[in-house]
Amino acid sequence: MSQPSTVDHWIHQGVDYAKGALAARVRALRRAAHFGGGGEAARAVCDTFLHHLEADFAIGARGIIAGYWPLDDELDVRPLLIALQEQGRSCALPVTGDAMLTFRRWATGDELVPGPFGTSEPGPGAKMVNPALVITPLLAVDRAGYRLGYGAGYYDRTLRRLRRAGSVAVVGVGFATQLVEHVPHNGDDERLDWVITELGALRVGAGVS
Repeated sequence: MSQPSTVDHWIHQGVDYAKGALAARVRALRRAAHFGGGGEAARAVCDTFLHHLEADFAIGARGIIAGYWPLDDELDVRPLLIALQEQGRSCALPVTGDAMLTFRRWATGDELVPGPFGTSEPGPGAKMVNPALVITPLLAVDRAGYRLGYGAGYYDRTLRRLRRAGSVAVVGVGFATQLVEHVPHNGDDERLDWVITELGALRVGAGVS
């Protein structure tokens, strides 16, 4: 093995180890935040997202917004998805494939089917769409927009594909305790454009509003 590839291997291993250590710490923080006020946080994130939707996200009135069906103690974006639909917005949910996510249209009341890793997804009869904005769950995030997920890389590969195909806004949502000083990252990690917690919205590279 050549020297550059050996160095790259150990750098990658080091990043993975640092990510694992951070994940172990923030899981407990997220769980505590969920049980300490998850409902209030979800409503605050909903209000902040709607406040910034027209002025800052610039996806157009017809742009489809992809959310997610929350697992365990992830911040619940279902109130936000319902509010968006009440405003006439079209929404979608992710469907897990072999290597990345696709998105299918979803509306309140539509039947969901079990997916991998305990997820709930629109069934094969739902229309496949390309969202203009993707709301992502997370374990941790920093002010540079680097996101720590569950380690499988689904969102990173998916966001890379969407960005190559055209313009897409990416908004990570979580509890304020999940905003950390630094998320370990490498060239495979896609940055978020915005981060929203119960304390406000953070545009990557800018301040909280």
